[in-house]
Amino acid sequence: MAKVVKLEDFEAAVAEALRVIAGGGVVALPTETFYGLAADPFQEKALKRLYRLKKRPEEKPILLLLGDEAQLFQVVKEVPPLARKLMRRFWPGPLTLVLPARERLPLYLTAGTGKVAVRLTSHPVPRLLAQKYGRPLTGTSANLSGRPPATTPNEVLAMLPEVDLVLAGGSCAARAPSTIVLVTRE
Repeated sequence: MAKVVKLEDFEAAVAEALRVIAGGGVVALPTETFYGLAADPFQEKALKRLYRLKKRPEEKPILLLLGDEAQLFQVVKEVPPLARKLMRRFWPGPLTLVLPARERLPLYLTAGTGKVAVRLTSHPVPRLLAQKYGRPLTGTSANLSGRPPATTPNEVLAMLPEVDLVLAGGSCAARAPSTIVLVTRE
């Protein structure tokens, strides 16, 4: 059963989440769209656990949430001019860009496509976690693959009772997932 930590004690909640992520665990947390699942995308153990929890097919890549724009260059090879325009206009916010991935990225992040999906979230919880962790975190929706994403901590617990930690931040108000834009060239 997942441990639930309320965000009222923000610093303690963030510290607990960072410990879980560093240890290869999976944390459910609110975002500007739905609850998401944060894990270290560079720990194979963590990614395998994430896929198992969601019952997600391995050929589906995983979205990454950034703490700041500088983290973008840890995972992408290049940022085409059109992507830069979109970033200036819509980041931070619910816009996911699919960009050319760095060669060293784990295969399960790109699913062999050579591309990686990234978003600079406007929600303070995942953004601060990624900043403090020093690199992007996974941001896939908190749900079983193919099911509607969770919008409350209780929905997370009902669908994913084996997640390691739930940061309970109330209900997410989104009605739609983030917009996804594939940018390969100008």
